[in-house]
Amino acid sequence: MAAIRVPKSMRAKRELLKHAPKLVENGKKMIILHGTKTSAVLNSVLADLFHLKRDHAVKFTKKNDNIRPFESGGETSLEFFSLKSDCSLLVYGSHSKKRPNNLVLGRTYDHHIYDLIEVGVENYKSIESYAYDKKLAPKLGTKPFFAFIGEHFESVEELKHLKEMLLDHFKGEVVENLNLVGVDRIFVCTAISPTTVCMMHCALRLKRSGTSIPRMELVEVGPSMDLVVRRHRLPAHDLQKEAMKAPGHAKKVKNVSDNVLDGKQGRIYIPDQEIAKMALTSDIKGLKRERRDAKKSKEHLKKQKVNPE
Repeated sequence: MAAIRVPKSMRAKRELLKHAPKLVENGKKMIILHGTKTSAVLNSVLADLFHLKRDHAVKFTKKNDNIRPFESGGETSLEFFSLKSDCSLLVYGSHSKKRPNNLVLGRTYDHHIYDLIEVGVENYKSIESYAYDKKLAPKLGTKPFFAFIGEHFESVEELKHLKEMLLDHFKGEVVENLNLVGVDRIFVCTAISPTTVCMMHCALRLKRSGTSIPRMELVEVGPSMDLVVRRHRLPAHDLQKEAMKAPGHAKKVKNVSDNVLDGKQGRIYIPDQEIAKMALTSDIKGLKRERRDAKKSKEHLKKQKVNPE
């Protein structure tokens, strides 16, 4: 059982608040892990996945012997790494004779395993194997398009799950508005069979079309691979219900507003002062000062009369 962390300084307190639940959550981060044994193909796959998500990803290169997804007690290390690196998306690669070039994609809820899907990598082509104009290379931090081609994504349960997993791993941060010029890449996923998906990463080239909507051309920049679904595990119904619970609206703070230039502004209520009903006494400091000033001026006049020039 993890110990409760108590901050001992304001800096530590601010750091813990960054990881605390929020009404609008931060973008999801992805952690990439290696198994006991990995092949050269799988190492290249993990390196390319990290390259695509390098602004929101953490990669560990050390081999992990005690990680065994889909097994009881073998997922404790995955949850530990998720908590340590504050990542809610998992990618785990391993290689064996029974499951060659094995890739496990997973998601966590409250740093506990939410769901998992296991795929095999076939017909892989790395980013370095493609020759193209480097000016078309996707920029860091841009949001991609997704194109899911094939009816199996709507009818087969495994491919439905894989579609959700790919969207969650590569969609990036949620935004309200999107500039079309900033969208420079697309993931094309084609369902070849009920268990196999061909995934390609392409750059978008915008060209003139004579209208306000530009014409788009696709240039394959890699990586590309075939993903063969082997095993998958959906979340429990109770856990899914808890994870899908939408947060309520934030409590509105009265008399507080935010301004772009001035920041947070507050409004104070001051009741009307009824001066006519105020009781005036002779002990008012202002009146005492007036009396002192009058007395000083009177004494000054007397001195002038006694000592005329």
